[in-house]
Formats: sequence, structure tokens, C-alpha cells
Amino acid sequence: MIERLRGRVWEKDEHSVVVEVGGIGLMVHVPHPLAVRLREGEEVELYTHFHVQMQAREGGLSLYGFERREERDLFRLLLNVSGVGPRAALSLISSLNAPALQRAILDEQPELLSRVPGVGKKTAQKIVLELKDKVGVTAGAPEELVSLHTADMEVVEALVALGYSVVEAQRAVQGLPRDVVDVEERLRLALSRLAP
Repeated sequence: MIERLRGRVWEKDEHSVVVEVGGIGLMVHVPHPLAVRLREGEEVELYTHFHVQMQAREGGLSLYGFERREERDLFRLLLNVSGVGPRAALSLISSLNAPALQRAILDEQPELLSRVPGVGKKTAQKIVLELKDKVGVTAGAPEELVSLHTADMEVVEALVALGYSVVEAQRAVQGLPRDVVDVEERLRLALSRLAP
């Protein structure tokens, strides 16, 4: 199994990158926020999951990559839930970052998960039910990072309540300054990013 890779970003699109490793270009599906951040020619190191899908019509071999091991491990946990495939798992991690996703599961908020494209209400409930005893807030994460993720989750919930999609809300909170931890201020900044 391919657990990790390091190489140069050859090309990319919204959901994947081609990483050149030893003269070979490997297509790696990555969370959308990571795909946006990476630049062609940049050196990258990814924790990976090699997925084999037996019933696939076309090949069925896929490689998924993550910046942190915790994201990769959460992705694997999601795949263990019946009805959750790699696309839905990647969509969850793309729309809600790993700590926010863990918090939603721990706080038993399937309604937040069901707003992610590709995740229905029943699947969201199943994820919460099956994983609430298996996930925890990322071990070793600095306390301010955990509170920042909690603040961002509140901002995402507020934006969704205002009618924005989870994807729009998550994109709005990405890139907000880390030195602003007040939820109201982060919400104001996120709204300004969403304004036309």
C-alpha cells in the first residue's frame, strides 16, 4: 500500500494533482482547499490512501492524498461506514476540515454533515452513529488551532443558516486570518468575502 509520497506538483485541477515522483506522474485526489493552495512546480508531501474499488467499470484504482495523517486516518474511518465511498468522504473533508468534521460527529450534528454535496440525511446519521465513539479532536493539535476550528465551525453553521451552501461557507472561512478568533468578527470577515 502507498502510505506517503513526496514529489513535485506537475499539474492540478480543482480536486486532484499530478505529482511527479521519480519521473512518474501519479494522479492524487486531494481535498479541494489543498488543491487550491498547491502550485505547479511546488514540492509536496502527502499522506495517501490507495483505494481499490472492485465493482468499478473503469479500472477502480485511485490514490487519495492529504496534508496531515489525521485527515487521511479520518478519511479511512469514513470509508468504513456503509454507504460512504471515497468521493463522499473526500467531499466531507473538503467541505468541513478534519477538526470541524470530528467536532460535528462528536456533537452529533448529522444535519451539518447532510448539507455536504453527496451526503444524504440517512448517511449523515449513520456516520454520526458509527463514528462518534471512534473519532476525537485531533491529538496534538495546538489548543488555539482547535478553538479556531471550533470558531470556524460556528461561522460555517451561521452562514448555512443564512442560506449559503456548506461548500460556499467553508470556502469563505478558509484563509481568514488566524489572529482573529472572535466568532462574530470571523463571521463578519467571511460575509465580506462572500459579498459580490
